[in-house]
Amino acid sequence: MPRAALLLLTLLNLPLTAQAGSATAVFAGGCFWCMESDYEALDGVSSVVSGFTGGTLPNPTYSGNHQGHVEAVEVTYDPDVVSYAQLLDLFWHSIDPFDNKGQFCDKGASYRSAIFPGDATERALAEASKTAVAERFRDHTVYTEIQDAGTFWPVEEYHQDYYLKNPIRYKYYRWNCGRDQRLQEIWGDEAGTFREEPQLEIQS
Repeated sequence: MPRAALLLLTLLNLPLTAQAGSATAVFAGGCFWCMESDYEALDGVSSVVSGFTGGTLPNPTYSGNHQGHVEAVEVTYDPDVVSYAQLLDLFWHSIDPFDNKGQFCDKGASYRSAIFPGDATERALAEASKTAVAERFRDHTVYTEIQDAGTFWPVEEYHQDYYLKNPIRYKYYRWNCGRDQRLQEIWGDEAGTFREEPQLEIQS
């Protein structure tokens, strides 16, 4: 093969090689400070970005207009280390799926819980996980939405890694919001955890 052609082939393959070990997933579970903290503690997750998604308004901001959007996190992860199903499992054990007004002390449309699958496989896994939760809690209604992924808008830098920049304020907020207390009430010892091999049945 001519040297120039070999060089071109190498350059074309570089982006694929760089991205082969990573994928992204988007979840909304109320306060993005808390979701960011929960996911960044997970092995195989390389970054978590707080932001908004789910609406049509361009360039939403926390301090300005974010009407129609929900607070969400974009998780970048290595599928060889942690699976999308495991990310889903942690998601459910980190939220109150029975709250139709928001999450914990935060109420309003922008705090509602949702999963944003990026393709048909992720949607099937998301639907299966929601069905599993509904079957486990037959006396409750699961309000968590499943919407196709759209544009994710990172929020202002002030909110990124808030739990690391302001640990005392973050812990004070999280405790007084009753997040962990409510998660313990719903999930018991499973609160804030994920199973090594989530048992999700995908309907064909």
